[in-house]
Amino acid sequence: MNVETDTARERTRAPAIGLGVAVALIVLAVALPPLLGWNVHVRSFPPLHAEWLPRVGPGTLPAVALAVCAAVYGVDVAARARWRWLLAGSCVVGAAWLASLATVDGLDGIGVILDTPYEYLETARAVTDFPATLREYVSRIPLDAPHNWPVHLAGHPPGALLFFVVLVQLGLGSGLAAGFVVLLVGATTPVAVLLLLRRLDAEEWARRAAPFLVMGSAAIWMAVSADGMFAAFAAWGLCALGYSATAGTRGATAAWGVAAGLLLGYCVMLSYGLPLLGILALAVLLIARTWQPLPWAVGAALAVVLAFAALGFAWWEAYPVLVDRYWDGIASRRPAAYWVWGDLAALAVSAGPMVGPAVAMALQRGIRLRRLEAGERVIVLLALAAVLTVLLADLSQMSKAEVERIWLPFVPWLLLGTALLPERWRRAGFAGQLGFALLVQHLLATGW
Repeated sequence: MNVETDTARERTRAPAIGLGVAVALIVLAVALPPLLGWNVHVRSFPPLHAEWLPRVGPGTLPAVALAVCAAVYGVDVAARARWRWLLAGSCVVGAAWLASLATVDGLDGIGVILDTPYEYLETARAVTDFPATLREYVSRIPLDAPHNWPVHLAGHPPGALLFFVVLVQLGLGSGLAAGFVVLLVGATTPVAVLLLLRRLDAEEWARRAAPFLVMGSAAIWMAVSADGMFAAFAAWGLCALGYSATAGTRGATAAWGVAAGLLLGYCVMLSYGLPLLGILALAVLLIARTWQPLPWAVGAALAVVLAFAALGFAWWEAYPVLVDRYWDGIASRRPAAYWVWGDLAALAVSAGPMVGPAVAMALQRGIRLRRLEAGERVIVLLALAAVLTVLLADLSQMSKAEVERIWLPFVPWLLLGTALLPERWRRAGFAGQLGFALLVQHLLATGW
C-alpha cells in the first residue's frame, strides 16, 4: 500500500474514532442514569449540573449570527489575518461569543449567578479585614464548623475570594459588574495560548487551532464562572513561562520567570486542583529545551503561597481539611463507578465533541513524536500534557461532577489537538462545535 495513502487513512480514522468515543460518552452519561434508575446526585441532567429548559432570549440572534459568520469565515480568517489582528479579533470575538450565549437569559445570565449564596461575592462584600479572614479560613471549612463557608469558598483557597474582594473595593461588586469582569478576563485566554504557541515557533499550528480556542461550548461556563477567570490566569502564567524559556538574555529570563511564577503560584491559591498545571509547565520547558526559568518561576510561586501562609492561610494545612469536608458532603453519595467516566463526558460537553478527535490526533501523532516537525511537536506535547492532567484530576476523585466548569483551565490545551486535524475535519468540526454550543445553551439551564 502507498505510504502516503496509508498515512491519510490513519489521519481520518483517528479523528473518527475520537469523535465516536466523545459522542458515546455523552450519550451514555445522559441515558444510563434514568434507564437504570441510578441517582448520581447532580441536579436533573447528568453528567452536567443542569436542568432541561428549552428557551430563546435576547442573546439568541447575536449568538446565531456569530456562529454562522464564524462557521463560514473563521478558519480562513485565522489562517490569513495579520498576527496582531488575529490576537485582537480573538479577544473581541471571544468576548462577544461569551456575552451572546450568556444573555440568552438576558442580563440575568451574567448578573445573577455570581450573586448566589454559594458563590464568592456575598462574602466578599462582607470582608473588611482580609488578613483576619485568612486567619479563620481553615477553621470554617469543615461542614460542621460554626459559620462554615459556602460551598465554593470552602472548596477553594482564598485567592478566589481575594479576587472578588478587590472587585468590591473597586466598586465592581454587583453581580452584573463582577460578571462582566469575569467574562472579559476569560475572553483573553485564547490570546495567551496563541502568544505562547508563536513564541514556541508554532504560529502556523496556532492559526489552525485558533477558531476552536475562541468559540465553542466552553464559553457557556467561561462567561459566568470564576473558573473561567482561573483559566485565564493559568494561560497567561504558562505564556509567561514560555517567554522566559525563550528569552534572549538572563534578565529577561528572570523577569518573565518571576511573572510566570507569580501567576501560576496565584493559580495554586485559586483552586486546589490547579497545582496540576505543573505538568503543562514542564511540557513548556521541555519544548523549549531549557530549565533556566525553573528557579525563578518556582521561587516566585512559592513566594505567593508563603505570603498567604504568613497572613494566616497555609495551603498544606487547608487541603486535608477540604478533603474531609468534600467526603462529608455530597461527594460521598456520588458513585465513582459513574463519575470516573461521567466526568469525561461532562468535559466532552464543555470542550465540545471535537475534543475527542483532538485528543485522538495528539495520541496518534505522539507515537511518532521524533519524526514530527518542530511546530507540530509543540502542539502534540502540550495536548498530551493536558490529557495527562485531566486523567490525574479524574482519578483523584476530587472532582465528581461539575467538571464542565472546574476543568475549564485544561480545555484550551486539549483543544490544541484540533490543529492536527485534516482541513476538511477542521472546517466541519468547527461548524459542529458552534452548533453544539448553541444547542446546549438553548436547551439546558446550566447554573453557570
